[in-house]
Amino acid sequence: MTEDELYRLPLGALIEKYPACRDFLKSYGLLTLDASLPFPQALEKDLPDSFREMQLSASDLADLLVAFHTSDADAHIRVSSLEIVGGSDKDGRPENISVMLCPGDVVSLVGPTGSGKSQLLADIECAARADTPSRRRILFNGTEIPDARRFSFGSRLVAQLTQNMNFVMDVSAEEFLEMHALSWMLSDTAPIVDRCFEMANRLSGERFRKDTRLTRLSGGQARALMIADTVMISPAPILLIDEIENAGIDRLEAMKLLTQGKKIVLLATHDPLLALSAGRRIILQNGGIRAVLEQDETDRENLKELSEADRLNTSLRQAVRNGERNGKDVGNV
Repeated sequence: MTEDELYRLPLGALIEKYPACRDFLKSYGLLTLDASLPFPQALEKDLPDSFREMQLSASDLADLLVAFHTSDADAHIRVSSLEIVGGSDKDGRPENISVMLCPGDVVSLVGPTGSGKSQLLADIECAARADTPSRRRILFNGTEIPDARRFSFGSRLVAQLTQNMNFVMDVSAEEFLEMHALSWMLSDTAPIVDRCFEMANRLSGERFRKDTRLTRLSGGQARALMIADTVMISPAPILLIDEIENAGIDRLEAMKLLTQGKKIVLLATHDPLLALSAGRRIILQNGGIRAVLEQDETDRENLKELSEADRLNTSLRQAVRNGERNGKDVGNV
């Protein structure tokens, strides 16, 4: 489906040419639209109040229909492997390395500030074809992604959570999760939304309610919501996260969630607890991959000690926040 067809063909003709459109319209309760008009015009004529309340315009829904059709056409494509083919560091020295990742792999990216962690995430996000500063190539299922799919919004293979996030929609957390689930044509969204919301509250330092507006969430609550949403609702098989430790969330719970999934997860971090929790860690220096280390017994022993120290730190931090000393309520002063 092209944008020209969407805006030119009557809705009835569009459904006849692309039968999957009926599924999209049914899921959004739009089957009663005037079939003699093009989809955007039919929406302008009879846009339901519920969409106006969620600040979804006719143009937004038209974009969603195009995205749905694109993703539906490419639904048979699955990522069985992701390969990072080395390029060069900031001085032009070749990396001479290849890293193969499969579904379920959780990999941490470590190195000093400026070592190239964000660049590696960006290379994966844009499916680099030796056309970025690092000159790396990213292969999906052993091949490069053609440009027609590489830049297609509806069939993106990668979801990315950055350090800075700002919501532009003033809707509740529940409405946001419902819209995202519906946009991916998930059936029976209520249980999915409930599980996602509970997971977000397990990650968040302070619980929030389903009717809490997105614009009222703290930075940690917003990051917790997005991690749960991306893992449990987004179909993207690859998840990139940049410095989760700065979000004020329960890092151990977050790692537990990430390692239980079937996605390929790459996590840029300065936190040794998170770095050692991953099955592998990629060491970056001067913009290049210096080494790839597998988790070993020494790492697991260090991780055990760090986890104990982190639990104590978390307990003391919560006591201080609650106005307690040594875990006991100090009462009125």
